Amino acid sequence: MSTLHYTQTVVIVRAPFVVDRYGNETSERDWSSATRTTVRRVSVQPDTSTEDDGDRPAVTTGLRLTTRRGVDIDLTPGDRVVAVGRLLETDGDVARWVVGGRLHHAEARLKEVNG
Repeated sequence: MSTLHYTQTVVIVRAPFVVDRYGNETSERDWSSATRTTVRRVSVQPDTSTEDDGDRPAVTTGLRLTTRRGVDIDLTPGDRVVAVGRLLETDGDVARWVVGGRLHHAEARLKEVNG
């Protein structure tokens, strides 16, 4: 893999879970308390896109974030990513490709839903 393709910078946005009045962690995120982590030298490329023209028309745009060889990324389901001028959601788990017992690279699918 050439490093020429890994010229983009993204920002990972991670929000803590909301704690209810009884001290229990909920599944809701507190985006007003989110942390932002800048990650450099990655590649963000187009992935799949879909259109839904039902009762509520929507366009889902997919992008794929890829790290350089040997580089992992601290990204989890539920995180958001600012990339290519868009606020995207992480779509599932990060894929960590292992070759010969070592991390080769990581890939994450990202999505933006409009409509």
